[in-house]
Amino acid sequence: MRLLARLRAAEGADVAVASWLAVECAGQRLLLPLAQAGEIFSWSGVQPVPHARSWFLGVANLRGVLNGVIDLAVLLGSPQPRTEQALAGCALLTLGAVLEVNAALLVDRFIGLRGTQDFAGDEEPVPGAAAWIGACRLDAQGERWQIIDLQTLARDAAFLNISA
Repeated sequence: MRLLARLRAAEGADVAVASWLAVECAGQRLLLPLAQAGEIFSWSGVQPVPHARSWFLGVANLRGVLNGVIDLAVLLGSPQPRTEQALAGCALLTLGAVLEVNAALLVDRFIGLRGTQDFAGDEEPVPGAAAWIGACRLDAQGERWQIIDLQTLARDAAFLNISA
């Protein structure tokens, strides 16, 4: 009964809602839609796949499910190779089950949750950018946050074709 009362009280309250998972990758601040994101895992290594694209690190068993592991920094164009020590500090974010792709993105670090209330403005996507690279949001300090549309990424033909 108390839960019902609390839910009704929350309906009328001005409650901040998180829409994005904020991450850092290759020095970029990124926003990943929460509704499209899955679980977060610590880096535990991958089984390499021969003849794959440079951004496809291999396959990892995450909770009994094989997931292709994508180095998001390399996918975004960062040429910096990662050392084993750098990888140890990284984490994996699986794509949400609704996207129907067993894949996990390697990110440098998780920053937290963000909602529309955390941003003061928007910038249009860079002309010629991949369809899954969305607009940028600007926070109160003027920092740019690039939106990555995981649903569009999961349907992108180049993303689905890992062969080099």
